[in-house]
Amino acid sequence: MKTNLLGIDIGGTKCAVIYGIDSDGSLEIADKIRFGTFDVNSTVRNIISALKEMCGRHMLNPDNTKAVGISCGGPLDSAKGLVMSPPNLPGWDGIPIVQLVEDAVGIPAFLQNDANACALAEWKYGAGKGTRNMVFLTFGTGMGAGLVLDGKLYSGTNDNAGEVGHIRLSDFGPVGYGKAGSFEGFASGGGIAQLAATAVKEKQMMGGTVSWCPDGNTGAITARMVAEAAKAGDELATGIYRTSAEYLGRALSIMIDILNPEAIVIGSIFVRAEDLIRPFMEGVIAREALPAAASVCRVVPAALGEAIGDIASLSIAAASN
Repeated sequence: MKTNLLGIDIGGTKCAVIYGIDSDGSLEIADKIRFGTFDVNSTVRNIISALKEMCGRHMLNPDNTKAVGISCGGPLDSAKGLVMSPPNLPGWDGIPIVQLVEDAVGIPAFLQNDANACALAEWKYGAGKGTRNMVFLTFGTGMGAGLVLDGKLYSGTNDNAGEVGHIRLSDFGPVGYGKAGSFEGFASGGGIAQLAATAVKEKQMMGGTVSWCPDGNTGAITARMVAEAAKAGDELATGIYRTSAEYLGRALSIMIDILNPEAIVIGSIFVRAEDLIRPFMEGVIAREALPAAASVCRVVPAALGEAIGDIASLSIAAASN
């Protein structure tokens, strides 16, 4: 059976309206309209205009379309359909985006933060397909999570479930999520860059140089730069990824013991640098997690790649009741 779905992906620099068709669990992206994110009023007008245009192009209406899924960075109130001042969306203060969309096209709309939306995408169409209990970790610029528990998205009492990046894993360490030694500090693009900057400074203070940071500008270091050096065999870079991977393993062990998931799906950096991360991560899980829980949990890279943003918003619509 084919089901029409609409998605809205609201980002800090760009937005998109997507039309997708679910055919018995397989998703086809049939059309997409992209546009920039500007001030709140013009962006909302563009969203509504693009949504109406998409409905007109494909004759979509409340009778033949299941829902509109809206993916947006938090904080937000998914129950009330409000976007609540995300840091990357200045001026979006209590914007009733669900009501605005429903009033415009008459199709039921549902709102989720982007980490939850990506979790739904990987659960319904990606690496977590077929599971009932799954954790999705972003592992990109920051570290966020989406939780699917007993076959349903779990967002918590006020949409704050899954903020694992804020968990402190060490009294000292790189800063992430406003907290030194946090999970995000150790396992994110920004955190890996901080680890690398410290390691390079230590080397410089002892009179050494680092080939992958020849000008000594530690502020220009990126996680990708460190990964490329590690894959080329550089010991310092490999050690930096080992540190990140071991702290990742610690956090995963906690999740495995508490949530007992079938799968933990990890995106972005893990997808690109799995070979650098997995051996050290698995060593910690083997040591720290309960064997019975660890034995039933697969830790796998996200499968949807660059399409995850489009699929995420459509997945909110697909998962709606």
